[in-house]
Amino acid sequence: MNPEHFFEIKSCDLAGRIANLRTKSSQFETPALLPVIHPLRQSISCKDIQKMGYDAVMTNAYTIYSKSSQESKRGVHEILDFKGSIMTDSGGYQVLEFGSVDVSPEEMARYEEQIGSDIAIILDKPTGLEATRKIAKETVEETLRAARSTRQVLTRDDMIWTVPVQGGKYLDLVRRSAKLSSTLDYDCFALGSPVEVMEEYDFSLLVDMIDSAKRNLPSNKPFHLFGAGHPLILPLAVALGCDMFDSASYMLYAKKDRYISTSGTIRLSQLEYLGCPCQVCSSYNANELKKTNKEERTILLARHNLEALQQTMREIKQAIWEGRLWELVSTTTRKHPKSFEAYKLALGSYNGPNSAFASGTPRFKERGLFILDETDLARPEVARHRAYMKNIDLKLKTALLILPETRTKPFLKSDIFEEVSKIIFGRGLSDTILAVYVCPNYGLVPAEISDIYPLSQTMTASEQYPEEDFVLHSKKWERICLLSTNAAWDKCGGWLTNQFSKYFKVDERNLRISSSPQQPNRAIGTRISRSKSYRSFKKMIRSL
Repeated sequence: MNPEHFFEIKSCDLAGRIANLRTKSSQFETPALLPVIHPLRQSISCKDIQKMGYDAVMTNAYTIYSKSSQESKRGVHEILDFKGSIMTDSGGYQVLEFGSVDVSPEEMARYEEQIGSDIAIILDKPTGLEATRKIAKETVEETLRAARSTRQVLTRDDMIWTVPVQGGKYLDLVRRSAKLSSTLDYDCFALGSPVEVMEEYDFSLLVDMIDSAKRNLPSNKPFHLFGAGHPLILPLAVALGCDMFDSASYMLYAKKDRYISTSGTIRLSQLEYLGCPCQVCSSYNANELKKTNKEERTILLARHNLEALQQTMREIKQAIWEGRLWELVSTTTRKHPKSFEAYKLALGSYNGPNSAFASGTPRFKERGLFILDETDLARPEVARHRAYMKNIDLKLKTALLILPETRTKPFLKSDIFEEVSKIIFGRGLSDTILAVYVCPNYGLVPAEISDIYPLSQTMTASEQYPEEDFVLHSKKWERICLLSTNAAWDKCGGWLTNQFSKYFKVDERNLRISSSPQQPNRAIGTRISRSKSYRSFKKMIRSL
């Protein structure tokens, strides 16, 4: 199937994207979670699942193959009584559990074609979390061999075929598996063997595995994460570039009397209130739900869990659409130490103006940015601004005017800049003087670009400043004039003095400088002067 037609991306934020995925049976929107359905016994019918908003499900083709030869003649859609898209596993889970299955990859592929899967997975060799490096390498090679041999026997061109990326915790093997898989003619890729990692709450390893795979796979094809059905990890996984998920967690948790919420899972025995508007929670209170018999309670909890997971996916898509996926991930991951640890790891792996986070983040958004703490300084919009500043040509500028931050946004519309610009332009000094203002989180910002997103569209609770400022150290300044009242100096004076001290020898009593032993050639002839009042500051400007 041609990826240009079956996977159409509509909106992006970070590495997450909303897309239409078209199969031979239907079209559904990603990111999407596919509930795992047992093909021969359904506790909740597929019709009911589709009414909840699920347009795609996953089932196990190997189970049909091994348990019921008669059922296979009807086709997978008739077996499940489902008109949407069906993804089929080919027995990889059984291989991970039992070591092998009594069918070859080629035979299994022919069978998936026979039952009419929409999205089919080749019969792979999962790595597993406990695998030694030798075994992990063997699983990578066996899966690649299966992918090549399967490709030779396929006859239908209306199915989407998926290759799992293996390697487990050995990230170099994951990269090799992804790189070689990307050279094969397949429509979709998946991360193999993550279920055990998520069961151990090792979300940091999961981030590394996703990152290692995604960097070596084509970006125009969907990426599937096996077994992800926990609301704590779904927003982060989408932000890292995962498009599809499958999970039986809704039923597995229900059987253990566990209730899925946006904060994770909660034991029913610990619930006093049901904080969800779904049909189950609207019809029962916590005590009534506890009193139902085990079988009925399991079904009720499973229905609620499905609704809760669907709500999570809707929130993720809405966040992408509004350009606030960063905020959602930041809020969600803070609900558990392990997920927050993984979030901070992702900031390091995906940071920078050319990172995967930045490539999918629009340059301009209709919403402003919220900077709540230092972790938000890693977001792509801030990294882009810093990269942009390094490309500004300051060759003709000889004097630097540093102005305090104002409440007026953008800064170029502030009263102080209007007054200063009259002097600068009135004296014909606009080509030699650079006027900047001190901005929390961004450092020294040229006034002329203060209306460029996101400078005037940022709301901050953080008064932190960058470790270095490009404007100060980018060239040799002949004169630096600083307007700073006592209040403004108390706010950012320490940071400014520290920046000056990196490149100049500073007398902090009056901020007059001489040549610096660290940067002697850049500091010679430079004068820094500070004024505490606007009247004397105007005199300094006129003296330039």
